[in-house]
Amino acid sequence: MLRPQGIKAIALILMLASFVVFVGMDFMEVIGYRTLTYGSRGDDVRLLQSKLSKIGYYHGKVDGDFGWQTQRSVKWFQGRFGINNDGIVGNKTWVALNKAVPGNKVTQNTTSNNNKVSSNDVTVLAKMISGEARGEPYIGQVAVGAVILNRVKSKKFPNTVYGVCFQPGAFVAAVDGQYFSPPTASALRAARDALNGNDPTYGALYYWNPVTATSKWIWSRKISLTIGKHVFGN
Repeated sequence: MLRPQGIKAIALILMLASFVVFVGMDFMEVIGYRTLTYGSRGDDVRLLQSKLSKIGYYHGKVDGDFGWQTQRSVKWFQGRFGINNDGIVGNKTWVALNKAVPGNKVTQNTTSNNNKVSSNDVTVLAKMISGEARGEPYIGQVAVGAVILNRVKSKKFPNTVYGVCFQPGAFVAAVDGQYFSPPTASALRAARDALNGNDPTYGALYYWNPVTATSKWIWSRKISLTIGKHVFGN
């Protein structure tokens, strides 16, 4: 027969074991196994934002608040990785995030309309990025490339990279000659990244520097985000 002291010891061990299991489950949730949706808050949301930021899908504050910008980034990531892009971060999305690395994005033909991508597009795009966004952060260079490719896909603009870049009056670099300088190494990488489907602008067709812009018309566009010295919108 167990003595009272033995019974108390067993009870204490069982209680401690239950506590460890409970804490372990809670810790697993904190580090990223909780399903996250719009409005969620906490350290796991910060983890989500941090992971998305490291692979180029999120450009907002890592604040632990699952707002519209985080949701939009999640949908963008899900769409690129073949996951139902409902903006809900469940197990499949967490698994994909844990496997993803910078540059590891599902490649898509960003100008699939009539298969207009040519072998020269990387060079043309890189030279325009270099001329228009030299000195901008890398993600800002990718964003400029993405705007050009978004125009290629739009019925409002020419349907080739070259046609968009040299549409009369569209880009300062084509007018002042900066386009004709050799592209920087970062511009070449940014061009390839944009052609592989990375769009930090979420579909923007326009960008401009609010400090130097002289066109009154451009200010009629709705600004959606700012990257470096440029604002982007439609």
